Amino acid sequence: MQPPTIKTTAVFCRPFVIAGFDETLPAGEYDLETEISTPPDHKCPERWKASVLVRLHPRNSHPGLARSLTIPLSDLENALARDKFTGGAIVDFFVEEMLADPMVRLVMRADRVSEAEIRTTYARNRQPDASDTEPDQSSIQVPPPLAGQDRAAVQVAENEGMPTRPR
Repeated sequence: MQPPTIKTTAVFCRPFVIAGFDETLPAGEYDLETEISTPPDHKCPERWKASVLVRLHPRNSHPGLARSLTIPLSDLENALARDKFTGGAIVDFFVEEMLADPMVRLVMRADRVSEAEIRTTYARNRQPDASDTEPDQSSIQVPPPLAGQDRAAVQVAENEGMPTRPR
């Protein structure tokens, strides 16, 4: 019995590289088959990792040769994330997702941490790209102190799930 699979298509806007594969793959559409559960005949189900079968484009030197590549799902997700930001680092993707979260914004405001400080903190650990530009210092803003209602909302969020004090 075949394990259930999901068939989808991934679109890459520019050439990309998959970790552990020594070929730069061209931009375009790629058919994918993802196994969503452990195959029944797998020896160690607890060690099984989700994998994706990628149907590769034929090479110019062998136009009739069908090729495929099976890779971990995480490698495909990393390649898609890098392509989404046209070469931006995964850290940039993470920072953008984090800053888009309203709860993170609320905590930043309560702690008086600016967006520029977050970006600077995460930018320290990566190599600068030629496409990166320094932010204009005049655009850096420190959030104002919280009003009473906002402060109460932050306190409720911070204490959510905490045990109450015995009286």
